[in-house]
Amino acid sequence: MSERLPVVSGAQLIGVLQKLGWESIRQRGSHVRLRHQDRAVSLVVPLHRELKRGTLNGILRDAGLSREELREQL
Repeated sequence: MSERLPVVSGAQLIGVLQKLGWESIRQRGSHVRLRHQDRAVSLVVPLHRELKRGTLNGILRDAGLSREELREQL
């Protein structure tokens, strides 16, 4: 069974995604949109102090990132 998701902020998650090649293309309010050169989908990450589990899980799924990969990058 996989371990629980780590508690991360929106800024921490954006930092991890940028290390993996995602770039910030715009921000509106507290939401940042990121895109990757090799992927057709774009991600929207809210700049909250703590991301909810469902939100984090959805972003990781869309980015093609596993929980273990996220932990390694943190």
